[in-house]
Amino acid sequence: MTSLEILVPVYNEEDTILTVLKKLNQQKKFIKSFSITVVDDGSTDNTPNLLRTNSHLYSKLITGESNIGKGKAVIMGLRNIKSGYVLIQDADLEYDPNEIPRLVRLVEHYGADVLLTSRLSGSPITRVHYFWHKMGNVFLTLVFNILNNTSFTDLYSGYLIFDRKLIKEEKLKFYGWGQQAEIMTHLVKNSSKIYECPITYRGRTYEEGKKIRASAMFNVLGGILLTRFRIIFS
Repeated sequence: MTSLEILVPVYNEEDTILTVLKKLNQQKKFIKSFSITVVDDGSTDNTPNLLRTNSHLYSKLITGESNIGKGKAVIMGLRNIKSGYVLIQDADLEYDPNEIPRLVRLVEHYGADVLLTSRLSGSPITRVHYFWHKMGNVFLTLVFNILNNTSFTDLYSGYLIFDRKLIKEEKLKFYGWGQQAEIMTHLVKNSSKIYECPITYRGRTYEEGKKIRASAMFNVLGGILLTRFRIIFS
């Protein structure tokens, strides 16, 4: 791994954004080449002010004029990251940045192009709630695996590391929840050195700020089906 580029899409996370960035900076002592790109997707709370006044916590800040979606923020970030490995870090602390050095060691040890984490296979600890979220994820992961001949256990785990050269951001069409399925489809097409490992997960409740809703399932299903068929018929 020549370098690790942390991409942090954020929207209205004033309670957690500084904690996330501080935790990320603590990982620099374990990783040789490391940078942080934050993309503010049109936040309307105090997040923009916190980012402006704490510029020492990141390498680059990209600001969107309005809220379009996490997918758009990821595309904006990728346009400014040209090489190395990319890890997408949500700003909500459901995933602990202290686990990043372990993930980097696994990528380096196995020569992985892609490392997807899993909350559902060997995780040391996972917060328990929202049965239908889990069932939806299991169903969508199964559909993805059937169409792509893969064996993932948790398609929508929030920690994903991939070699930047495997993704062309101009091919990404989804701005919503379907984008991770879209990215994973391209990664599976472009590499065979793909691994999965367990991850600790502390999911938020809706009262604590969780954003995903049941309607996201249709966007994800569209991301799986449309991207796969585009690749087949391209």
